[in-house]
Amino acid sequence: MTGTVGHVLAAALCFVGLHFALSMRPARPWLVEALGENGFLGLYSAQSIFGLIWLSLAYRHAPYVELWGASAAIHPLVLAVMPVAVFLLVASLTTPNPTMVGGERTFDQTNPARGIFTITRHPMLWGVALWAGAHALANGDAASLILFGAMLVLAVGGMVHIDIKRRARMGAAWGPFAMATSLMPFQAIAEGRTQLDLAGIGWRRVGLALLVFAGLLLAHPWLSGVVLVVW
Repeated sequence: MTGTVGHVLAAALCFVGLHFALSMRPARPWLVEALGENGFLGLYSAQSIFGLIWLSLAYRHAPYVELWGASAAIHPLVLAVMPVAVFLLVASLTTPNPTMVGGERTFDQTNPARGIFTITRHPMLWGVALWAGAHALANGDAASLILFGAMLVLAVGGMVHIDIKRRARMGAAWGPFAMATSLMPFQAIAEGRTQLDLAGIGWRRVGLALLVFAGLLLAHPWLSGVVLVVW
């Protein structure tokens, strides 16, 4: 099965399936009781790393099976989407994040719904979703569709799943944050439930995101074998 599209599919199903299975009932409560919270988080991290390595290796050795094929016409779209994706990832990682593992402590702050979270309460997962969707379109082959499709499913499903878990675990503390933010970007702003916090986002995060994006463009030939910048 190694070196086939089926191998990529098996790795993707395992990677995505275990992510959701381990974090849902009845598996998570039972595992936390058996291993403790830190033990569970260690197991969850280990399976994530293993699954990602397996999926990456399966993708690397998969044959090219064209679906719609790579098209130069899609590249401008990808180049337009990726700075936004990188910005969302950078802003998420540089702002205390109530939706990440261990983020419950940010609810002790006066207003956790600030900065990037006035746009969406899941900036990191939206960044992953945009990256995955853009790359699935740009590659146009079966293995790429499976790989990036799996990441897209994990990101979008993860947003819904995190909201359900946080609501159950945080109780009343989750309500004000959920009301002042939205899963869909800009929805809370459009509905008048919050205001765009440009000061909380800050120009330094925008500048850092542009630097990271430029670095990814230059490193792309080594990361994926595709040259995006021609000197």
